[in-house]
Amino acid sequence: MSRFKLRIDGPGGKIETVINDPGAARRGLALIAHPHPLHGGTLDNKVTQTIADTFFDFGYVAVRPNFRGVGQSEGEYDHGKGEVADMLAVHDFVRERYPDLPVTLAGFSFGAYVQSVVSESVKPAHLLLVGPAVNMFHMGDAPPHTIVIHGENDQLVPLAEVRDWASNSGFTLSVVRDADHFFHKKLAELKDHILNLCPC
Repeated sequence: MSRFKLRIDGPGGKIETVINDPGAARRGLALIAHPHPLHGGTLDNKVTQTIADTFFDFGYVAVRPNFRGVGQSEGEYDHGKGEVADMLAVHDFVRERYPDLPVTLAGFSFGAYVQSVVSESVKPAHLLLVGPAVNMFHMGDAPPHTIVIHGENDQLVPLAEVRDWASNSGFTLSVVRDADHFFHKKLAELKDHILNLCPC
């Protein structure tokens, strides 16, 4: 069991990445994307961290990069295009080191948008989108087995819009009662939803 930080080569420069590896008992590889870089989103975001901790508890190698321009990651915000490229670069790097593990993509808010686009290339075993910003970004063509978790009282992304999008796409939608966009005081409930929904 180990936790380490790397700076992975990416298309916009070095990408700061934290990896939590459970060791020999590892069951999968989870790549987790944080919220919007221009609004305080980092790999240490509490929702991003909760997702990573949950998958680590599953026995997954949990990988959290900082998008370009965040923390020690080089480059500048690129309106999603560069961030998708960054995530693909991190995916390729860790996939080489854990070639036999099934891949799960997960993302929160802006990170959910990024991962929905990444999923078009990666074809993950599982895709988890938390608080997806469907009213702000054109979501990618995510696979039908996608799982969506959203706060009932999300003040930034109305639940009704997410419900319509998920229903039209055939995705599984789970709603965290009384939760806002940032799952304030609802992180334990968020973890329970992930544990109950993800077929890991």
